Amino acid sequence: MNNFLFVSAENDAIPDCKAGGMGDVVRDVPREIAKRGDKVHIVVPAYSRLHKEGILKANLEFSLRGTIYNAELYEVIPKKIVQNITHYVIHHPEIKEGGIAHIYHDDPTEPFFNDFVKFMIFCTGVAESIKMNAYGDLDIVHMHDWHSSAVLFLKTYHPEYKDLKKLRYVYSIHNLAIQGIRPFYDNYASVNNWFPDVQLDHEALKDPRYQDCINLMAVGIRLADAVHTVSPSYKEDVMLPSRRPEFIGGEGLEKDLQDADNEGRLFGILNASNYDNIRQAEKGFLYRNTVKALFRWLQDESKKYKADFLAHTGEKIMEYVGNRPKFIVSSVARLTEQKFYFLKRSPEALEKMLQRLQKIEGIFMLLGTGDPDYEEFFRSMSYKHKNFIFTNGQSEDLIDSMYLETDLYFMPSLFEPCGISQMLAMRNGNPCLVHHTGGLKDTVQHMKTGFAFSGKTYDEQINSMVNTFDEALTIWENDKPKWKKIRAEAKKARFTWDKSLDEYYKSLYLL
Repeated sequence: MNNFLFVSAENDAIPDCKAGGMGDVVRDVPREIAKRGDKVHIVVPAYSRLHKEGILKANLEFSLRGTIYNAELYEVIPKKIVQNITHYVIHHPEIKEGGIAHIYHDDPTEPFFNDFVKFMIFCTGVAESIKMNAYGDLDIVHMHDWHSSAVLFLKTYHPEYKDLKKLRYVYSIHNLAIQGIRPFYDNYASVNNWFPDVQLDHEALKDPRYQDCINLMAVGIRLADAVHTVSPSYKEDVMLPSRRPEFIGGEGLEKDLQDADNEGRLFGILNASNYDNIRQAEKGFLYRNTVKALFRWLQDESKKYKADFLAHTGEKIMEYVGNRPKFIVSSVARLTEQKFYFLKRSPEALEKMLQRLQKIEGIFMLLGTGDPDYEEFFRSMSYKHKNFIFTNGQSEDLIDSMYLETDLYFMPSLFEPCGISQMLAMRNGNPCLVHHTGGLKDTVQHMKTGFAFSGKTYDEQINSMVNTFDEALTIWENDKPKWKKIRAEAKKARFTWDKSLDEYYKSLYLL
């Protein structure tokens, strides 16, 4: 039996510990490993709240900032108990929750200040718990994004943790754009302040652009035994330099990724989707679930500032209760540059698509929250266009209904390491219209399981997006047999963890 430790900022197997796709992966991959008879421990920060119902397993004592820190390791109860999987959190008063999903901080004036502090304490607690054998004799430590990469820094450079070198370390990249860059010196949230006893190897740790800073994403790439991107096409993308906005590639770390590839340490393995235990929704409840979500948000103090807009959305949706639209396009996503740059930069393209949709009595439903500028943009578009319905909030029931009752799922991501939404839509037999990039390239085949737009320049990409949208609607209007065939092929496509885990065991874990 092999013994694994997963180290991450998120874990959707426990309640209230997810901000994005990383949480899904850290939930699903251990379940697949456990099915194979191996043992998995998963540890995340407690964020001042997740330890409260937990069982104290160990007191952790370690040195930081030249002083002794005391933290606690708790075992916590997951949403679903699975044999061979144990869930833990590390608690310390300075490991605080942030404003993003009650997990991450957003520090506009000094990026990563608060997150650096909490993840340094967390990672040192993890190193200490490995050292004291809290998880038994481990074989593999699997870390996710920059929040966990300081474990590699500690086992490589910290005299207290040199025994950790005997384990195998795997590092997964979920979002290369967020890198955890902080100064080496002269700041409370600097490496030297937290680890004054460690001799810093600046060359091995520094950011390629900011020579006086550590880059924790780069640390993960440089020091892990195996580095993993969450789709094969994303692996190819990140080894090329970015050319914003036309192409998002290695974001300054392409040389590190090329080196890892040349050393045989870089692997692109597609994330998968869950085809069991699907949260079932009934058809026919799309509008009811929209109205229910709107009433709930109207009672939420924090959403009072947009009460007028929520009421406006309710009025729009009521029109469709007795007068169903003929065609529904939908998108569910966090409202960020990554997901909707094309629409915000080129509102005229979105307007053309809405006009085309109007011709077939269709509507576009978008659900999400996120960047205030993007929220404001979509609210203004909703006031202008009758057939654009923007539900500015989060509701699992409504999301399930949207995936179930949409006709075309729209995913115009600027870049996409893997993407899960397209898999969830296809699982329900809904074709997707996607940007031909990263994991979307690996999952949606143009004119076979869906539709894809591309282009070398920004203008080409925008024109291709509008034209491909028109092409998809034209097929639905004029060639029903072809549309049905694309739907059937989308539903048949399968991206299973079983297949991905075979590759994990062979390439990442060497088991």
